[in-house]
Amino acid sequence: MAVRQRRRTRHLLLCGAFLAGCCGPAAQAWGQIRADAPALPVLGDAARGDLSPVMERKLGEEIMRDIRRDIDFLDDAPILEYLNTFGSGLVASHPGARGETNADYYFFAVRDSQLNAFALPGGFIGVHSALLLAAQTESELASVLGHEVGHVAQRHIARMIGQQKQDALIPLAAMVLAALAARGSGDAAMGVMAGGQGLAIQRQLNFTREAEREADRVGFQIMSEGGYDTSGMVAFFGRLQTASRAYSDLMPASLRSHPLTSERIADIQARIRDVPYRQHVDNLEFQLIRARARVLQDGSTQGLAEATAAFELQQKSQNRQQQIGAQYGLAFVALKRDQLPQAQAMLDRARATLRRTEGAFSTGQAGSDGAAVFAALALDIKLAPGQSAAVKLQGLKDAELAHQQFPLARGLACQYADALILNGKPDEATRFLREQVLQYREEPKLHELLSKAYAAQGKQALQHIALAEQYALSGGKQAALDQLAIARKAGDASFYDMALIDARERELKTLRLEEIKEAKKAGRPDEGR
Repeated sequence: MAVRQRRRTRHLLLCGAFLAGCCGPAAQAWGQIRADAPALPVLGDAARGDLSPVMERKLGEEIMRDIRRDIDFLDDAPILEYLNTFGSGLVASHPGARGETNADYYFFAVRDSQLNAFALPGGFIGVHSALLLAAQTESELASVLGHEVGHVAQRHIARMIGQQKQDALIPLAAMVLAALAARGSGDAAMGVMAGGQGLAIQRQLNFTREAEREADRVGFQIMSEGGYDTSGMVAFFGRLQTASRAYSDLMPASLRSHPLTSERIADIQARIRDVPYRQHVDNLEFQLIRARARVLQDGSTQGLAEATAAFELQQKSQNRQQQIGAQYGLAFVALKRDQLPQAQAMLDRARATLRRTEGAFSTGQAGSDGAAVFAALALDIKLAPGQSAAVKLQGLKDAELAHQQFPLARGLACQYADALILNGKPDEATRFLREQVLQYREEPKLHELLSKAYAAQGKQALQHIALAEQYALSGGKQAALDQLAIARKAGDASFYDMALIDARERELKTLRLEEIKEAKKAGRPDEGR
């Protein structure tokens, strides 16, 4: 647990420092370090000079490479696709959501038991799994994501760095959030806060109070224009306020007080009075994604038992969407326990409940009845280890149909490729994956599957070249170089393969040297990735 906590400190919580506050209680408390915070500065050339949009994006991508390697990153295709579809819809609803940098947003989830969300430099927005479970409606989720989009759109990173050199700020930010991450350890928190760092932290966070209010205002506009119930923001703020009381005793003393929540709730309530009430009917997919998050939050025996108990209680709800979500969740739990017949039976039950309910509620948007999410779990069951050859063959047929029905669903495309490999069709898998890689070059999973397909064909050089691309895209440049070295020694490497290896090695070695120099300049150890 100590190692896991340190990794979370380094990879996840670093992000909040750049945006001076997230939705969670720790960040709200952080904003209380200075009660006399001045108004937000006007963005000008100084801010742009200190952190250009290009540098902002680069910084976010660098942090994301670390996050993707973290064991708590929820690399779950249905969750990622839902969050990005949902988040993209929010961004599209508000003309100013992309800000002056025309931010390209990416939404993702991490496994964490605390209610929180955060924004990284460059438009990367993360959501804790506990927050997905705590959000009772899509309007509440929209209030959180809208708030984080507001941070990005208003360039709060550049505002923070306006009076500081980024080389000095980054290690300071890491120390601040090390204290927050280690709030269960008084010794760690005291060590970080010692040596006069408290005054430096205050200088960095002078604008935090206004930044949070500004993000609230932008989030409120996004919610309203996106067709969501704006009262969901007040409801969720209230839940955060309650949760913050539970967390406060674990925080460093200087970070415990955070009355901002009450002020922010009052501000949003005043805004709601000026907006006509608009009811938003949630999509079924929201409940299915929450069910997946509950199961993936804790895969231990105890965690699955607790998830089962929660789903069994949820089944008693009078709300049909809740019932379907619970049945879907129980099917997912059974799959995690390798109880394949039970998983299939419960998934069939969920689908039957959905058929009986058709027409009883509006789905709001095309495809939001959860068909793709149902298909993903059905394929996981049919393609699971231990299934018969006949069941896996049926899984291949189902995967092909699902990919045809949802051609943009990246998870289903990967499942189709995996089904081809499992059913002894590596040639077809290779052709399909090469086409996919041409369209989605930056997707590590495709290169991983391509490596697997090449291995099934006995093509060793191509197998390790594909694996090198997977590692490079995941931030492991040294590991990628190691794979290229293996590919070079493979007996089946063609002249073209060798030329490709040479070119890629030169590129990766240059990037690797830059990494080493940056680590040395920042005074941190090089991890030899």
